[in-house]
Amino acid sequence: MNILAIAATGAHAQQTNVEVIANNIANISTTGFKRSRAEFSDLLYQSLRAQGVPNQTTDGTIPEGARLGVGTQVTAIRNVHKQGSLTQTGNEFDLAIVGRGWFQITGPNDEILYTRAGSFNKNENGQLVTLEGYVIESPVAEIPDDTVQVTINEAGQVFALRGGQGEPEELGQINIASFVNDVGLEPLGGNLFRETLTSGAPIVGVPGAPGFGTIKQNYLESSNVDPVKEITELISAQRAYEMNSKVIQAGDEMLATVSKGIR
Repeated sequence: MNILAIAATGAHAQQTNVEVIANNIANISTTGFKRSRAEFSDLLYQSLRAQGVPNQTTDGTIPEGARLGVGTQVTAIRNVHKQGSLTQTGNEFDLAIVGRGWFQITGPNDEILYTRAGSFNKNENGQLVTLEGYVIESPVAEIPDDTVQVTINEAGQVFALRGGQGEPEELGQINIASFVNDVGLEPLGGNLFRETLTSGAPIVGVPGAPGFGTIKQNYLESSNVDPVKEITELISAQRAYEMNSKVIQAGDEMLATVSKGIR
């Protein structure tokens, strides 16, 4: 009897589904967070009766046969790279990308990493850095100590208005990267992603160019988690888990009945 094993695969898959939903809800306030979705597929089928073989009269063949599925499995946990809503912060170093693109960050061991969380600040050297202190990978000069205002336009150009000057000074350009397959990026935690073979190589360009989003200063991109949708999917996953549990219980009772009959 395969009923217990089949139902067990369904319960395990729904448990993973609930864990994915729990992670989404936990990050509902995480800047630039992209929700995940569990993808399922059926397992191999067990052939109980072959199709296409001759029947007893030899005048025809069995049209359908019988194939029994043996359960389900989680085949992927996909990141949904949908634009999150923008939140105005009033901080001149907060940046949001509207449209496609990723900020490039120089991570540990000088590895180039990617993020949508534009919560930047300046370090002791006047460089634009993340909250963890990683420097943004763009040709931007250090922000002078006497700077009274920093302006970053939609094309990523950085200007600094220094004390005693009437005109702002251009410091450089913030470029962003785009990928053929954003879903293929590897999430590392800390709002950072890494390039992989499935994501393809990064295509670096100027914000606002064809295929690239624009930069919005004084804004942050919020998480794209929809609370109502997550709660709805959580209830659905709970019900599916309960049904698989009921099937396990029914299978156990059936086995108990058979066992008593043998005795």
